[in-house]
Amino acid sequence: MKLFNRYLFKTKFLLLLLVVTLTLVGCQVTPSNSGFTKITLWQGVNPPPNRDVLQTLVDRFNREHSDIQVESLYVGQAEQQLPKILAAVVGNAPPDLLWFNATLTGQLVELDAIRPLDDLLQTSPVKDEIDPSLFATMEYQGHTWSVPFGVNNVGVFYRPSLFEAAGITELPQTWEELRQVARQLTIDKDGDKRFDQHGMFLPLGKGEFSVFLWLPFLWSGGGELASNNPQQPADVNIADDKGAIASLQLWRDLVDDGSVVLSLPERGFEIDAFLAGKVAMQLTGPWTLGQFQTTGIDFGVFPIPQGDRQATAIGGENLFVFKSTPERERAALKFAEYVVSEGFQTDWAIGTGYLPVNMKARESQKYQDFIKKQPAVEVFLAQAKYGRSRPIFPGYSRLSENLGRALEAVLLGKNTPTEALQAAQQRLDLIFRNSD
Repeated sequence: MKLFNRYLFKTKFLLLLLVVTLTLVGCQVTPSNSGFTKITLWQGVNPPPNRDVLQTLVDRFNREHSDIQVESLYVGQAEQQLPKILAAVVGNAPPDLLWFNATLTGQLVELDAIRPLDDLLQTSPVKDEIDPSLFATMEYQGHTWSVPFGVNNVGVFYRPSLFEAAGITELPQTWEELRQVARQLTIDKDGDKRFDQHGMFLPLGKGEFSVFLWLPFLWSGGGELASNNPQQPADVNIADDKGAIASLQLWRDLVDDGSVVLSLPERGFEIDAFLAGKVAMQLTGPWTLGQFQTTGIDFGVFPIPQGDRQATAIGGENLFVFKSTPERERAALKFAEYVVSEGFQTDWAIGTGYLPVNMKARESQKYQDFIKKQPAVEVFLAQAKYGRSRPIFPGYSRLSENLGRALEAVLLGKNTPTEALQAAQQRLDLIFRNSD
């Protein structure tokens, strides 16, 4: 029966891949005879105003390079993109360029889908301009497989007016202070014995976005994902990790206190409740700065409160170049070099709130003037030195999925943190340690 079920699952999966691949093949750009090379970029840039910024910068590249034309295609958020990417690779119809977080690196290398970028960086002056801390997201098994597109980290956005109305004059710096402040900000304003305002908004769901927002607390609590080698999935050991247990317990305590509104499943990025003043604090990153600015609401940012140490999660996306033809690869490499350049990074950062990956852009007068107008950026820049990157080994998506399942089980009260993590580790051991 197990063999039959496995066969049935594989059959259904292959059929799904075939359907998606055929759909994607229909979207691929046919070779051009117009004197230029046309290449495609798949991206999941969000929120939509950031997509407009990207399109403006792509249009600029196309104007400046008459021999290359880049078509930027929005293909959904990470959970939506992944099956499309894998289907396209299996169907031999991938895009030329992919905007995605670096955690996909190992899987794409294992599939022999992307080309290393060592040659690009060896001959390009932009190599010395990239933030050195980002090379951990680019390098795997002795080669460089991507270049950083934009970088960010996780902080806590808050509504100063709500803090003032609740009599809060000091921003929380520790986990216990965060919990106390969240309780103070949970208020029944009209006396109907129901809270009209909650202290904090937390993401619910098993997806990568929820895990990404929780990881700063794991690291802040002294936890680690991999005990020895962060590029070896067999070294993942979370069952008895004190930081993982403590951080899950903190989030559960916030729920038990009644201080939290949980998002709809896999909708932890939505900010409507924050904008409406129904929650006073929300975990998110600088990618939402542009959106907040357009609303005119009051907002501020403070670093992730500290458990055993200060920490945050380094986020953002990298740019991958898929194997294709020499002509298309050369065009894709030219665009990759443009993305890392000072000019692109300055305008991308100012337009979206992402932090520049190019150090010259970060130090430019244009960007420094932007920081003066938007001081929240300084919080993310200062916090970046405490940032940690997620692993990029093959199978990271399986790790993330199981961490997400543990997080969801704890938030919904189905398991204690220890029970949820032990169950997750048992599943991961079957995947990573018994794969042979």
